[in-house]
Amino acid sequence: MKVAKGHRRYPAWWPGDETLVWISGDVVTARIEDTAQPENIDHVWFSVDIGSRLPVEVSINTRSLKNALAGFDPRIRAGVVRGSWSVLPGRGVRAMPEGFDYAVVEQSENVFYEHLARSQMEDLLVTTSERCLRLEVWGMPYHHRRPGIHQIHSRRSSCAVASNVVGFDGGLKFYFDAQHATEMWMFKFCGQP
Repeated sequence: MKVAKGHRRYPAWWPGDETLVWISGDVVTARIEDTAQPENIDHVWFSVDIGSRLPVEVSINTRSLKNALAGFDPRIRAGVVRGSWSVLPGRGVRAMPEGFDYAVVEQSENVFYEHLARSQMEDLLVTTSERCLRLEVWGMPYHHRRPGIHQIHSRRSSCAVASNVVGFDGGLKFYFDAQHATEMWMFKFCGQP
């Protein structure tokens, strides 16, 4: 076991919590956040088998609580890039110090971002995860009870968040059996370019 910032322990195979990571694996479960305060529900969680002893928890925002509390539009904008695959990526995890930048994808693809309400995001994420053969994820690592990835969205400044992180965005890429199709999902909050 390695010790992370804040004295959290995580497995030796986990890249830590300092840089963007990529994982690839099979979705074992998908669940919508459940809390006694329904107005605070803002995540869907995937448990992903990456071929290690522990599954990785993937935390995806379904709305922005920070934007809602600041009086801005809390909806997420989702953009989907469709493609195809010939070979499924292997399961695994690796650090990505080179980052992942939506701007690079947007230069080569015509990405239309659609506003989605929380319930729409929840339904789409759960049903899409149930159909996929494999899932790739880019995001920031964390470790609580088990290794996880969050910040699966644009990291540029938004209506309610001033920090502007360029080139280290998070996203999802689903691989399907039907027609060997893929869908790369990218997420933005109110005010993000």
